[in-house]
Amino acid sequence: MQGPQIHPLGDSALLCSLPAPATLPQQQRIWALAELAGGWDEVGEVVPGMNNLTLITRRPVVDLDALARRIGQVWPKLSGAASEGRTVEIPVVYGGAGGPDLDAVARHTKLSTDEVIRRHSAGEYVVYFIGFMPGFAYMGGLAPELATPRHTTPRMAIPAGSVGIGGEQTGIYPMASPGGWQLLGRTSLPLFDPAQEPPTLLRPGDRVRFVVERVERVEQ
Repeated sequence: MQGPQIHPLGDSALLCSLPAPATLPQQQRIWALAELAGGWDEVGEVVPGMNNLTLITRRPVVDLDALARRIGQVWPKLSGAASEGRTVEIPVVYGGAGGPDLDAVARHTKLSTDEVIRRHSAGEYVVYFIGFMPGFAYMGGLAPELATPRHTTPRMAIPAGSVGIGGEQTGIYPMASPGGWQLLGRTSLPLFDPAQEPPTLLRPGDRVRFVVERVERVEQ
């Protein structure tokens, strides 16, 4: 596997990025590097992203060139073994008011709405990273035939728990927010609770299964 490209971000951070496309083996190497570098004296924080990792140093006087060389030295030795994530089942009410884009996804994919639901709920998804907002899990593993572009004009308000498709990924909005993903349904399961530790239900490496709670039809 090709090593990461390493770029400075100012004088106190490095960005390590891998070439597209994002794959589970590449993401597993990112997690392994994050775990290792998080224990280095000169690194204060590690921020995994999709196909990339940002290392924030403890002091702006850290030699970033030396840190980059250290990353290059350890990268070939990193294990891409699967993360010991949990399996989390997410109950979903598909369609109806909570899934206003189900019909649009069916038209785009040339599948029936029932088939879209069947294929979406049949997948096993892996949380690649948490981003965009607290608790929003970007997941890989969407069936390629379900890939659907985001809305060109995002909605101003998407309810918490909305389950959607954005390009080649699926995800869940943990709180109400603007967003452009195609909404298939909604879950009542809380994704983010600041009073809990950890506050997010999902974590990188977790495997997610969507369970059909029921299907709601829109009356014509």
